[in-house]
Amino acid sequence: MTTNNDNQAVKKTHLKPILKSLILEPDGFTPEHAAEGLRSIMNGEASESQMGGFLTALRLRGVDKNAKMIASLAQEMMNYALKPKIDLSDNQDHESKCTIMADIVGTGGDGWNTFNVSTTAGIIAAGAGLNIVKHGSRASSSNSGSADLLEYMGCRLQSITPTDVEGLIKECHYCFIFAQTFHPAMGYLAKTRRDLGFPTPFNVLGPLTNPVKPQAAIIGVHSQYLGPVMAEALRILGARNYAVVCGEENIDEVSIAGRTNVWHIQQDGSIEPYSIHPSDFGVETHSLEKVAGSTLERNAEILAHILDNKLSPEEEPIRDFVLVNTAFLLYIAKMADSYKSALQMARDSLESGRARKVLSTFAERTQALERENAEKQAL
Repeated sequence: MTTNNDNQAVKKTHLKPILKSLILEPDGFTPEHAAEGLRSIMNGEASESQMGGFLTALRLRGVDKNAKMIASLAQEMMNYALKPKIDLSDNQDHESKCTIMADIVGTGGDGWNTFNVSTTAGIIAAGAGLNIVKHGSRASSSNSGSADLLEYMGCRLQSITPTDVEGLIKECHYCFIFAQTFHPAMGYLAKTRRDLGFPTPFNVLGPLTNPVKPQAAIIGVHSQYLGPVMAEALRILGARNYAVVCGEENIDEVSIAGRTNVWHIQQDGSIEPYSIHPSDFGVETHSLEKVAGSTLERNAEILAHILDNKLSPEEEPIRDFVLVNTAFLLYIAKMADSYKSALQMARDSLESGRARKVLSTFAERTQALERENAEKQAL
């Protein structure tokens, strides 16, 4: 006689042949095998020991250095994501009349523990009229992740569902795509990844799997070797007008300390490598020690000072760091035709108060969504 538990046990054997191939016959392990293994996990068919073995074997086999493997895993992950339906063709409320969406995100893991640059840059870019769909989560390799910082600033990120995204973008030019909400099937892997305690290929999938599929993005990577790999994976996935960046210090942002290597995926699908420098934007360099992150509370204070244009002298390098990253995003998204004009757009967003309004409005709207959700649950 077969019980429900027996059925579950049978299901959990599905990952076994994939593991066997990956460990015993690695030369025959294909991107399709990688996707099949992830599919078994996302369907809840794998045991914790199988998931741990799968992640460990992927890491040992160098899958995170193989663009086709990464693209295959990312596509499978996207197949299970909650995808908002968004139409911005009538989005004419801002002087920019922007109808495209963009993201700015990093892999983390660079060891520099800098300030929350991409989070702040996204807010400022939204103030400049670019529609930002910031894909992120809580901290994994820093003191405060993008979600931690925004929640501390009063944003209720867990109240955002796929049906809320379009309205938030139209009203705020900004929406946070909380990974835990929009990738629910990844919950099967959460405990295993924490227990392993070392990076796996899944650490680089987050920046590749924004469910909104923005039309432009900057993706920072923690190491130079990963730049061309990520760019090729993005190209395979169909991304265009994306820039993968890595500062020469191996920082997953556009560096304020020196040159940044760029792998730019053009509209025709070609990948153009080049480098940029803060001086290209008309900004002086600062050492990375001057733009270090701090506690969540201190990072929130610095963010408020930047948005309110009330900086202390020691905070000015962080503002410059943020402005350069904002400007490069505006340039990649074709909101500006030069680095310096993009920098001026970013500066205007701050000085006009539009960036501050983006965050304030987004916080207010998500708080309202939280109240509405609570009222519905009370009925």
